[in-house]
Amino acid sequence: MARFVVAGPSEYLAITGWGIDDVKLAKKAWVWVGQQCMKFNISPENYEFNVQAMSSEKLAFNLPAVFAIGPKISHDSEEALLLYAKLIAPHNHTSNQHVKNLLKGVIEGETRVLAASMTMEEIFQGTKSFKDKVFEQVQLDLDKFGLDIYNANVKQLVDEPGHEYFSYLGQKTQQEAANQAKVDVAEERMKGEVGAKEREGLTLQNAAKVDAETKVLSVRQKGIGLKEEAKVKSEVQVYENEREAEIAAAQAGLAMKKAGWEKQSRVAQVEAVKAVAIREAELQMEVERKNALRLTEKLKAEQLSKANVQYETQVQESNAALYDRQKAAEATLYEQVKSAEARKAQADAKFFEQKLAEDARMYAKQKEAEALATVGKAKAEYMASMLQAVGGDYNALRDYLMIDGGMYQEMARINASAVTGMQPKISIWSNGGEAGAGAMQQVAGVYKMLPPLLSTVHEQTGMMPPAWLGSLPKDGSN
Repeated sequence: MARFVVAGPSEYLAITGWGIDDVKLAKKAWVWVGQQCMKFNISPENYEFNVQAMSSEKLAFNLPAVFAIGPKISHDSEEALLLYAKLIAPHNHTSNQHVKNLLKGVIEGETRVLAASMTMEEIFQGTKSFKDKVFEQVQLDLDKFGLDIYNANVKQLVDEPGHEYFSYLGQKTQQEAANQAKVDVAEERMKGEVGAKEREGLTLQNAAKVDAETKVLSVRQKGIGLKEEAKVKSEVQVYENEREAEIAAAQAGLAMKKAGWEKQSRVAQVEAVKAVAIREAELQMEVERKNALRLTEKLKAEQLSKANVQYETQVQESNAALYDRQKAAEATLYEQVKSAEARKAQADAKFFEQKLAEDARMYAKQKEAEALATVGKAKAEYMASMLQAVGGDYNALRDYLMIDGGMYQEMARINASAVTGMQPKISIWSNGGEAGAGAMQQVAGVYKMLPPLLSTVHEQTGMMPPAWLGSLPKDGSN
């Protein structure tokens, strides 16, 4: 008997049995005795999954997804349909549930593996790329069963119960937007109020500015020359101080690196020496053990032909000799180990002492460099403040520094020491008149000596006296 079977528009026939080696696919065919025919639908079906996964930070989340999956239709080959037919053949009545369970296992496995290699932020920010990677890996596994993903859609990531990462993240975003809106409103209100005040003040400022600029311009032009000169000198001094500080810092860094390299070299040398000593001790112990075993075997071979009593006696003697040698070897090994430990302790103590010395020298150099930098900075700030205090007058600053530093006293002391032991001609200047009696006369005499004294200082040093102290006498005057 035979029957003619026709498949529907979205169906295929899978025929096996007599006259067919494997499986025959057809849309219509005669089914003969000894053959079996099964219809299967090739329309894609929708499968909904709620995959539970965990990110690399051990944060759990749900990934709702909907897949449209069906047999792969190929015009060139029926291999994919054959794979699908073999997949559903043993489960003809429950094929849909069987395929769903298979797809669930594949999708959950690939999703969990991919999520475990990514952080939650990477998954959330790159949802599209994450979805594409999941679909790509799932499709590779579905190719083995002749299935194809026709469409797929991943819904919004959902928190696991007890893990509110996404909800907190949404609250954070909403709060940030609300705060930014409040800031924008306050900023616009501030701009309006400040703008009105600025317009009122600009009118008064511009009128006062014209009057002030007219008066200041003449005075400013006079001081520009002196200010520029002082500015250049101060910048040169600051630059020199900065270069000295950089040199000191570079030297300190070089010293630190040298100390580190020397430390590594010495540690490597100590480790090499200790490794050699340990290896020598191990080899010596192995040699002693081999010698003892060799002697034991030799004694056993020599005593085999003797009587049992003599044999037992020799065995005892051999055991005693072996025991003595073992004890001697253990004592030698113990001495070598203790000697190695003592050498190691000495090396460690020496290394620690050298390290402390190096640390102390490096710390001293570092503090010296910091002190030099601090002194230079303080001097620069002091000079700048003094120059500003005297209104940018460099000559007045120089005279003040000479007086404050005791330059005139030092010059008097040097002149006095130069004429010690000599018979100098000392002149006392006077205008010949009487300035009064007693203390007032002495004060008048000192005041009369100032012009000649200033002339002498000018001749010896070329320096002019400050304006507040007096001026040099003109030629021919006392």
